[in-house]
Amino acid sequence: MKYTYYTQGTCSSQIDFEIDDEGILRDVMFYGGCHGNLQGISILVRGMKASDVVSKLQGIRCGYKNTSCPDQLANALRRVLEQEKKD
Repeated sequence: MKYTYYTQGTCSSQIDFEIDDEGILRDVMFYGGCHGNLQGISILVRGMKASDVVSKLQGIRCGYKNTSCPDQLANALRRVLEQEKKD
């Protein structure tokens, strides 16, 4: 299923991603932010279980900010996974 998440507190403004029926992250696209770094993150997490991505990226900070683009991806995935548990 495809999802869109609007980030807060980062240079990127939006993350589009897809999670398959087995909980595997299939595609990630950041809009805005540090293009090269975010391209790298997108490629590295592709094919990983969404829950593993959350555990690896959650809590990463960017400089003085309380969050980062990787942390925002973890937040987005965590919300989706929590919603799936409710359904």
